[in-house]
Amino acid sequence: MKKVLVITYFWPPSGKASLHWPLKMIKYLPEFGCEPIVLTVQNKSYSRKDESRLKEISPGLKVFKANTIEPFGLYKKFIGKGKDEEITDSETISGTNKSLTHRISIWIRMNLFIPDARVGWYFGALRKGKKIIKDEKIDAVITVGPPHSTHLIGYKLSKLFKIAHYPVFIDPWVDIIYYKEFKRSRPTLWLDNHFEKNVLKNSTASIFVTRTMYTDYLRKYNFLDNKSHVLHWGYDEDAFTNIAVNNKENHDTIVHAGNLFDYQNPENFWRLVKQKIEAGVKLKIKFIGTVSPAIKNIIISTGLEKFTQYAGFLNYEDLLFELMNAKYLLVCASEPRHVPGKLFEYLRSGRPIIAFGNDNKEVSEILKNSNAGMMFNYQEDGKTFFDKADTFKTDLNLIKKFDRKVIAEELSRIILSSL
Repeated sequence: MKKVLVITYFWPPSGKASLHWPLKMIKYLPEFGCEPIVLTVQNKSYSRKDESRLKEISPGLKVFKANTIEPFGLYKKFIGKGKDEEITDSETISGTNKSLTHRISIWIRMNLFIPDARVGWYFGALRKGKKIIKDEKIDAVITVGPPHSTHLIGYKLSKLFKIAHYPVFIDPWVDIIYYKEFKRSRPTLWLDNHFEKNVLKNSTASIFVTRTMYTDYLRKYNFLDNKSHVLHWGYDEDAFTNIAVNNKENHDTIVHAGNLFDYQNPENFWRLVKQKIEAGVKLKIKFIGTVSPAIKNIIISTGLEKFTQYAGFLNYEDLLFELMNAKYLLVCASEPRHVPGKLFEYLRSGRPIIAFGNDNKEVSEILKNSNAGMMFNYQEDGKTFFDKADTFKTDLNLIKKFDRKVIAEELSRIILSSL
């Protein structure tokens, strides 16, 4: 067994969706020759917890925690929020808030926290990581980002101890989508690009969770050729074994799961849903997760407010129940490189999927190949989907390649072949 230090900021009881991939890799890696040891943070600032994920941690798994300095307490005070008030991801970068304090806080976030607002855990994690590597005789380091500060920790440990480093990119680094609408200074961009390039150049192998992101990075850094891999986000087959299906409830519900930002707004789709309701079709919308102010505003202006439910954050089992009992599932990609993680749970649920995303060929191909649904540009209304909805029957055998146990086996092969 090769010992692998997995550095991940998000860890149970965090309710962040980003933890599911590393959590499942850690669960299955021992079956394929790798013993994982975890390094995460001690005093996290997350506000959403999912205590149910704690049961997935093996009693024998070694989990170490590093202290961190978080800016979110100061941020709350700056924008006038109380200590216990929740800050949602979609709210912090929403363009609908025009207040001076919000605009100043965004500028600080985009230009002074490099590579991200979690960078305060770098020094604590580095100290803890050094001790773990010495005491546990670690063979390799896997880092999961965002936050991409995680990759800087792995890079430094890799250089210090001359061990293999495998950065896993859930999202792009320097040009992640939520930077698009905000100005970053030239020094900030230079330094961020410098960090990104150093991490990737030093990596033993780099992992990307979408093929489009993989291709994009190959174009940017030709040295990644022959040392990069695509391991999709996937789903966990075991999680679906005891999910009940109640055909009498939610038969008319369109469910969207996950965070929904201003730039993921299919305005004509909302109007189409309202038209269908007015024509007598029984439809309602349920949002699970956070929803940006811009989207809430158009729900109101379109007249959909009384047909819409904001369920907020749900634990994972309850989320899967909602997916399995929905009529339709809605997914909104942020850009061509983005394959939303929830897409794979959607696929496994077998419910018809309507997707929006401009020029996103990867999501479109996955839906087409699995006969799971259709994709549209954000300017379209998706009417054709409803006309064909009854013909979509997801090929559950085809999507088995996205089972995280299968993905963990491939990850272990990549690690063992390069050590």
